[in-house]
Amino acid sequence: MQNLLKNREMLLALIIIGMILAFTSRAPNFASPSNLATIFNDTSILIILALGQMVVILTKSIDLSVAANLAFTGMAVAMLDSTYPGLPLALLVLLAIGIGGALGAINGFLVWALRIPPIVVTLGTLTIYRGMSFVLSGGAWVNAHQMQPDFLGVPRLPVLGLPILSWTALAVVILVGFILARTPFGRSTYAAGGNPVAAVYAGIDVGRARFLSFVLSGALAGLSGYLWVSRYAVAYVDIAAGFELDSVAACVIGGISIAGGIGTVIGTVLGALFLGVIKNALPVIGISPFAQMAISGIVIVLAVVFNARAERKKGRIILRDRAAKTEVTA
Repeated sequence: MQNLLKNREMLLALIIIGMILAFTSRAPNFASPSNLATIFNDTSILIILALGQMVVILTKSIDLSVAANLAFTGMAVAMLDSTYPGLPLALLVLLAIGIGGALGAINGFLVWALRIPPIVVTLGTLTIYRGMSFVLSGGAWVNAHQMQPDFLGVPRLPVLGLPILSWTALAVVILVGFILARTPFGRSTYAAGGNPVAAVYAGIDVGRARFLSFVLSGALAGLSGYLWVSRYAVAYVDIAAGFELDSVAACVIGGISIAGGIGTVIGTVLGALFLGVIKNALPVIGISPFAQMAISGIVIVLAVVFNARAERKKGRIILRDRAAKTEVTA
């Protein structure tokens, strides 16, 4: 039992299951397969966005512009679809990913080349990208009747019981898991965040790792932009306002260390699902939106405290540990 409680992902999964069972006592259909599939589908965009955020946080950075990136790319592809109805959907999706990746590359360049703190860079680009969305659209909305049927319909198509939106999220989970576990870039992200000094001695370009993490985060935000617009059938300047905080919250709840270098893909997915279950359940049992925000905030603070205690017990800095051992030996 003690080993079980030490496994953060297993403990979080049990908490989510316990929450679902508890909410079922108030709403009997809450745990039905169809409702659980709906919760996962509603959380899919947050999962994709949080996975990009996770990669950035692993490098000891943060990306506060992901929601603004989402809004701009969503508006851009919605306007393209409305203005040029003959454009293939695959091209629009690739454009969304490319635009998002380019916006992420701007963040990465400022952090890498100019050595500006990531929180300052992305706080600035958050406002810039929102402003760009307003300039692009002139403040106008793109509504469902202006979009093409395939643009709106493809993410909603059911395949084996789940919409394509859900399958897209699962594909991104597998892709990011593979990148982090099986590629040099994935290993360098953990090294860059866990111990940047040791990473440099090991020949890892920490700046490049951070740059690429921002590009990946931006690309996933761009994909999320298309999925958001097609999911809710509308594009406007303020879509996904505040969603960057949800992406950070999902990471923190899932055990991703804000100090960098610690975290898993499964933990991030579970953190997003935790928020998804809460947001879907609290209105059902009659909790006001203000109380929902307070409950989410309390959960985030508790998760940060839990992470900090776990990190202190495990230890983090390799060079400091080696120096301590040298002193003891001397």
